[in-house]
Amino acid sequence: MDIATRVYNHRWKLDPIVRSLIDTDFYKLLMCQSVFTNRPGTRVTFSLINRSDHVPLARLVDEGELREQLDHIRSLSLSRGESTWLRGNTFYGKRQMFRPDFMEWFEGLRLPPYHLERVGDQYELTFEGAWPEVMLWEIPALAVLMELRGRAVLGGMKRFELQILYARAMTRLWEKIERLQPIDGLRIADFGTRRRHSFLWQDWCVQAMIEGLGERFAGTSNCLIAMRREVEAIGTNAHELPMVYAALADTDEELAAAPYQVLADWHAEHSGNLRIILPDTFGTRGFLDRAPDWLAGWTGIRVDSGRPEEGAEIAIDWWKRHGEDPRQKLIIFSDGLDVDKIEALHRQFSGRVRVSFGWGTLLTNDFRGLCEGDRLAPFSLVCKAMAANGRPTVKLSDNPNKAMGPPAQIERYKRVFGVGVQEALAVEV
Repeated sequence: MDIATRVYNHRWKLDPIVRSLIDTDFYKLLMCQSVFTNRPGTRVTFSLINRSDHVPLARLVDEGELREQLDHIRSLSLSRGESTWLRGNTFYGKRQMFRPDFMEWFEGLRLPPYHLERVGDQYELTFEGAWPEVMLWEIPALAVLMELRGRAVLGGMKRFELQILYARAMTRLWEKIERLQPIDGLRIADFGTRRRHSFLWQDWCVQAMIEGLGERFAGTSNCLIAMRREVEAIGTNAHELPMVYAALADTDEELAAAPYQVLADWHAEHSGNLRIILPDTFGTRGFLDRAPDWLAGWTGIRVDSGRPEEGAEIAIDWWKRHGEDPRQKLIIFSDGLDVDKIEALHRQFSGRVRVSFGWGTLLTNDFRGLCEGDRLAPFSLVCKAMAANGRPTVKLSDNPNKAMGPPAQIERYKRVFGVGVQEALAVEV
């Protein structure tokens, strides 16, 4: 695929950005099945949040074109081939990961309506309804906004200018891959769907990783690309689950127990597979200090905020206190990664634990410095669960700059989860 020519030809009435309901992260489908089983009646609100307000999305992206893209997504349903892949493929060594009742529901699904409004130089984009339906808007909504922003910047470029731009971006990525090749025991996956430059570019990046890293490339979080390129679909669970479970709690005691109820439901859902803990939703240290003993036997921990070295050391100490051998455990680093950080973390922790990396935005959207005014630099755009059954959600994180929720509720959660003074860090993409 000549990406530059394809971009140059974006002159059609509608060139859909998202062409499949499985052009999404694998963990969204895994979580969706869990929600479908355990909390199907919960009503949620998801909202788009542009953390990088210096990027004026509403001035860059035409509202009519955005609506066309969102309306197109609402017309999508699973194809027969996609359904067959989900029903019959082996994921994480398990056949029939997705149950027949869930698949029947998913095969009949059309995504629910959206609400779009311009507020100043930004868009207010929200989704409301049943949790299993609404949650599936998150990834395609982000992908659409990110790619439309890119198209807006690229629209004024001529054919050869585009070819040079993509040649430089390809060279940059390949040089990163060459730096990763000598790392002994490297295990790395593509986690870059949500803030990718475009679907075609993410697909190219995955193909480059397959060729350049071979078996050290563990797979991709993107289900559609995993299916087409015949690689592993990678993912487990995310902050969304504890955020919503916690919002549904009636008392402080129920609130304190909510993150562990999530994992108890997860364990029952997956019969002991996919046992990766994401502990930082309400603070890693407090989560592990209060965790039930049975969680120490799980496979590993994903470190996704704060200083990754500190998060990993906390996890190692916790396993040791519970009589577990950290060398048999897995730590997945997934926050703001690029090659320098990957190299440093692998040097520091290889041999002490099993190390893996989920490489996101700076794999699939590193166009920094390649465009005049740095107008293609990646930026921090998220789509989060904001309310559940009318109650606000909260996220504390290990980085207070990532915290979200009403101030009074944030203070309550800090009290309940024993979160003290935190170090504020720059939010990386």
